Amino acid sequence: MQERSSVGDLANRLRQELNRYSPGGKLPSSRALVERFRVSPVTVSRALAQLAAEGLVVTRPGAGAFRARPRSVITSTGDTSWQEVALSADAAAEVVPRTVDASGVLASLAAPPPGVVEFNGGYLHPSLQPERAMGAALSRAGRRPGAWSRPPMEGLPELREWFARGIGGAIGAAEVLVAAGGQSALTTALRALAPPGAPVLVESPTYPGMLAIARAAGLRPVPVPVDPDGVKPELLADAFRATGARVFVCQPLFQNPTGAVLAPERRGEVLRIARDAGAFVVEDDFVRRLVHEDAGPLPRPLAAEDPDGVVVHVGSLTKATSPSFRVSALAARGPVLERLRAIQVVDTFFVPRPLQEAALELVGSPAWPRHLRTVSAELKARRDTMTAALRLRFPELALPHIPFGGYHLWARLPDGTDESALVAAALRAGVAVTPGRPYYSAEPPAAQIRLSFAAVAGTEEITEGVRRLTAAYDEVRA
Repeated sequence: MQERSSVGDLANRLRQELNRYSPGGKLPSSRALVERFRVSPVTVSRALAQLAAEGLVVTRPGAGAFRARPRSVITSTGDTSWQEVALSADAAAEVVPRTVDASGVLASLAAPPPGVVEFNGGYLHPSLQPERAMGAALSRAGRRPGAWSRPPMEGLPELREWFARGIGGAIGAAEVLVAAGGQSALTTALRALAPPGAPVLVESPTYPGMLAIARAAGLRPVPVPVDPDGVKPELLADAFRATGARVFVCQPLFQNPTGAVLAPERRGEVLRIARDAGAFVVEDDFVRRLVHEDAGPLPRPLAAEDPDGVVVHVGSLTKATSPSFRVSALAARGPVLERLRAIQVVDTFFVPRPLQEAALELVGSPAWPRHLRTVSAELKARRDTMTAALRLRFPELALPHIPFGGYHLWARLPDGTDESALVAAALRAGVAVTPGRPYYSAEPPAAQIRLSFAAVAGTEEITEGVRRLTAAYDEVRA
């Protein structure tokens, strides 16, 4: 955070001083800027790169940085109103019109303003990310023979084997495709398994990014309620019979947003119900590596208990590393694997080989298990701090389930609370929270919010964030 702030400050100061130099004039050397502004060489390099991206500066290796010559700007007078007709013309012919709405995803991706406590984040805080280990892995990967050549379309064999071992059961390397992050893998799975206009069963509530994928593909999400033991099998069976759906998307482990774990007695039932319906289960196993220190043994992925190819499994390294470390696995058995592979190749060709090589270097290093142990302990401490602070300062907030994995709590607001008003008031008070409405494909049963404890700097910031949230609630209630 401090480095980013320093880069921005230096870029602003250099931008203000550019008028001192004539077009083409040379700026002071990097060494001179380091000494004058008392910043690191990396900060100077990044600030100059920012100005170069804005077209204000030109950098020449070995020569330095120069003020860019002004370019003539041509004002566009075109008329783009025709696009409104073109973009909506096909909707009338679609059984379920496609809607491309990223608002639910942006709620957890958008960075809040400086000074705002980030209870809406969906990734580990930089202090929890294995930055040094990832940097070392990427450096080693770049020096591997053939690291910059084209990889196999399905992914590097060694990485596929590593993912397969993590899934277990009858899944082998041949049943695994390497994908560019969980979101990309889910998109491929839904496109492969359901034609436009088809219903797709989803947990309720569920991950907004998956709902956005389904709607963008012209699919019709049909909700199936969950409780602290996961999806309710009897309602799942009813939904299959009522809709004729051939796909059910679920998160059996630390479900987003409830944190629920599918109960042992329900696991076999879910697979049986899907198999009897002739349907696939898309298993989004997104936070298996973010288990808390006190969790105990984890259940195996559903794919490990599925000999009949019912489950299409998605697993990712991203949540446990960095939002930019987009490497995931898409695993399936039977003829569906070829369809998944074909769609992925058409959409993305392949995951860049240097990133796959870096993933192999990272998970094979001694730093990897150390990182997972550190994160496991830290997430437990943060979960406990947030739970205690909420119960002390905001006892009106209901916490129906305290998870043993993942990175957030799912909270029910007091009856009569205006969810949108509270979210807005919280941001004014200096804390960003995620509203519950985007997690539902139909009407929500109550006003709820999701509170992340992974994206903040530490436990002190969690305590302060809860204080601000309580103040926002007092404002809304007054």
